[in-house]
Amino acid sequence: MIKRKIPSSGELLPVIGIGTWAQFDVGSSEAERQPLTEVLKVMTEKGATLIDSSPMYGMAEAVVGDLTQKLNPIDYFYATKVWTKGEQEGIAQMQSSFQKMKCTKMDLMQVHNLVDYKIHLKTLRKWKEEGKVRYIGITHYTVGSHEELESIIKKEKLDFVQFNYSMRIRNAEKSLLNAAANKGVAVIINEPLEKGYLFNLVKGKSLPEWASEYDIHSWAQFFLKYIVSHPAVTCVIPGTSDTKHMLDILGAGYGVIPDEAVRKRMVQYIESL
Repeated sequence: MIKRKIPSSGELLPVIGIGTWAQFDVGSSEAERQPLTEVLKVMTEKGATLIDSSPMYGMAEAVVGDLTQKLNPIDYFYATKVWTKGEQEGIAQMQSSFQKMKCTKMDLMQVHNLVDYKIHLKTLRKWKEEGKVRYIGITHYTVGSHEELESIIKKEKLDFVQFNYSMRIRNAEKSLLNAAANKGVAVIINEPLEKGYLFNLVKGKSLPEWASEYDIHSWAQFFLKYIVSHPAVTCVIPGTSDTKHMLDILGAGYGVIPDEAVRKRMVQYIESL
């Protein structure tokens, strides 16, 4: 799988990961968890590592912790978030996330939707110095947050920023992606498939013939490879609980990467539908 450098360290990270909102918020039964176990197996078999979660996602953190412990924990890059107000509340919530995900050291801890980010970043910088977390970052999922995210990454020393970006919602291309690249901040993309709504746009439509020249064999790969082909993007985190869908998604992390001219052609094709 294609890998990108985390600018602050030079560590390589596979360009496809997985988000755990909704799909990983399940109970403890074998029937509910087995499909997710298979998804996580397929991930590592195909070279993906990053799992992104949050206390906001119900049982997701605990499910991730339980399932990866039964597989091989060292195969994964664990990312979660702090989503509360107040220093002590934030510390307690993050400690709970460590326990749920069964991590003694968290790969990436992010401030979810910028909630009380100044307070939590202060804690996280200390924890990074102490070796409790490897990387720190901030997140949001709306276009309206992009300006504030950009302002923060220009002022604060961060390893990661996470935000929404898709083929139809390309506001991040205006300046946020470039700002992250210029400041040496790794980028995680959420909402890459717009919760699946992008597929409604192409229902019954065929891929352009030239897509195969870029190792694109499905609409999911078309949408995701457009994102991965932006040089500022480090990793994209679509969500799924279906092994076949996961295999399809992972395919976007392989092969030829579209250049700028092809990226424009991809947008033009989608806009013509």
